[in-house]
Amino acid sequence: MMQQILQDMYIEPDLLEELNEEQKQILFYKIREEQVRRWNEREKEKIKLLSGGRRGLRWLLGSDGEVWVWVMGEAPGDKPYEEIAEELMEERARKQAQREAQELRRVKEAEIEKKFRDAMAKEKARFVAEKWREETDDRKAAKQEEEEEDRIREELKKCEEEERQRGEEEIRQTEERRAKELYISLKQEEKRSERDDKEWQEQLRRSKAADEEMKCKARRARDEYKRQSLRAIEKGLVAGLSGLFQKTHLNGPSTLFYSSSPVWIRPPRPTSRDSILRWFKEEQRPRRAGYERSSNSIATWFHGIISRQESESLLMNASEGCFLVRVSERIWGYTLSYRTASGFKHFLIDASGDYYSFLGVDQNRHATLADLIDFHKEEVITTSGGELLQDSCRLKCSSPDYGGLFQ
Repeated sequence: MMQQILQDMYIEPDLLEELNEEQKQILFYKIREEQVRRWNEREKEKIKLLSGGRRGLRWLLGSDGEVWVWVMGEAPGDKPYEEIAEELMEERARKQAQREAQELRRVKEAEIEKKFRDAMAKEKARFVAEKWREETDDRKAAKQEEEEEDRIREELKKCEEEERQRGEEEIRQTEERRAKELYISLKQEEKRSERDDKEWQEQLRRSKAADEEMKCKARRARDEYKRQSLRAIEKGLVAGLSGLFQKTHLNGPSTLFYSSSPVWIRPPRPTSRDSILRWFKEEQRPRRAGYERSSNSIATWFHGIISRQESESLLMNASEGCFLVRVSERIWGYTLSYRTASGFKHFLIDASGDYYSFLGVDQNRHATLADLIDFHKEEVITTSGGELLQDSCRLKCSSPDYGGLFQ
């Protein structure tokens, strides 16, 4: 199951909720390692492609032999970053004000042209009307009319120029005022950005600290599991047997348990209670899951198919270190429920292969479920939690049915 999670880079939310904090840390650490491994492989492929073609990529090196990097504001002759930012803001505000002034200038010019074009047209119409009314061929009168028309035209032009100058002065003042407004707005935006940046930096710092703490915890847990794995090898408890059969001593001659049922291709996860019963009867009972190591008795710590709430109810009044094992309805495996000083912990046990191990960490692979339980009666499950299996939580009823597993 762990290989499938790493292959898909995904774990279903309801299954993730079943994991305790230590298992989550190890799982996230392994997923991150897999991401880094895939990224490194892709980078190697890119380098091969570049080196195999005509084009290549070479980094510019500095005097120290390292890749040359230029940081704006830190090289000799560079302006300080604050001065550069200030100049950029001023330039940005000035250009924006110029664009707005240019548009205002265009609108104003159109208004002036229309205003004096209409005035000139009216004056011309008035002279034409007077000419038709006078009915005279006097050349002097015609010349006077032309001179008067020229005089009026000059006056109109003068007025037009004065109007244009007044408009230009208004636009210039508007441009200066707008540039100041934009500059102040940009400064305020920069201050808001600085505040947001400080908050973001603080969040980033906390995130990095939390991430580093999680990595340290996961690394410590991984190292501890490696240590436990070596300890398991020394004790001879690591699984090396096939899932089809295994040999167990029962206070006398050895007995061979095997499954004669046809091979059952099970789905990735349990789909129903019936599928769990079939899986247990066809795959787990032949491997003596739930039995004592050296007898045909069902182990006192095995409670069959019960819920998380039922297991916590059974452990409610128990002492620290008391535990039970129940069949999981989330994965092909089991859940070890453990009583701590302040509450409960639940550890998923993966039994989808031919060994038993806590989900998320596969260094300790045990041949039987009883081996895993006995191993952690002497070795803690996690270093941080110090969970050592002590007393089995016994069933309260005298004739349990274990959810129909042994029928």
